[in-house]
Amino acid sequence: MKIRTILAGLVTGVVALAAAGCSSSTTTTSSESITIGIKFDQPGLGLKTADTYTGFDVEVAKYVAKELGYASDKITYKETPSAQRESMISSGQVKLIFATYSITDARKATVSFAGPYFIAGQDLLVRADNTDITGPEALNGKKLCSVSGSTSAQKIKDKYATGVDLQNFDTYSKCVTALAAGTIDAVTTDNTILAGFAAQDQYKGKFKVVGKPFSSERYGVGLKKGDTELCGKVNTALKKMVDSGAWATALSSTLGASGFTAPAGNPPATDACS
Repeated sequence: MKIRTILAGLVTGVVALAAAGCSSSTTTTSSESITIGIKFDQPGLGLKTADTYTGFDVEVAKYVAKELGYASDKITYKETPSAQRESMISSGQVKLIFATYSITDARKATVSFAGPYFIAGQDLLVRADNTDITGPEALNGKKLCSVSGSTSAQKIKDKYATGVDLQNFDTYSKCVTALAAGTIDAVTTDNTILAGFAAQDQYKGKFKVVGKPFSSERYGVGLKKGDTELCGKVNTALKKMVDSGAWATALSSTLGASGFTAPAGNPPATDACS
């Protein structure tokens, strides 16, 4: 009788410990989540369609998040307009930002950056059958789309082609529509953004990126100022993404759909965290 009682107690104790262990593990896993800032309106980079998020920035964000311990279903994507990126990091609305976020000294005064994970450049989008626009210096007498408030097209007029005819629109999507209609000759902004538009289903085969970038835009991962520990973890994840081939695969499946090829310097080495 005494032996049976002792054995029963031991079995009960083991079952209780196992249940406690399972309960603790499940709670920890379910509580893990992260909020990441992306663009919602840049095809090929960060685009929201219904409840689906696609693009190169999104693929890099998912890879990094997974390396940090967050499954895809534990990521909440939040739209981060360019003018609000610094404030959204500083206020804690997002943990990380992957949104064509160029690393600059002015921004580094407010936030920290991991990366860069891509080096883009200002370029030109033209119709696929165009043969005479080979770079910014070939735009004299041509109509170039300029988005109101952007300095991209004005830079071309000031530095490369004083005789270019600037046409003003309020969004790049309207520029691209005008390019398709033949009422303008070229659109200019970052080559990644241009490639994204060219890859959209309704434009496939109609446009091409000239492929002669004339600026350097180093896309970084924005994070809270001074968080060197998180910065280091993100850099480690980015390096692993490049070394494993996942970076090239992500680029090919997103921006590469338009025939876009990463310019020289890609994939870049990451900066030291500070």
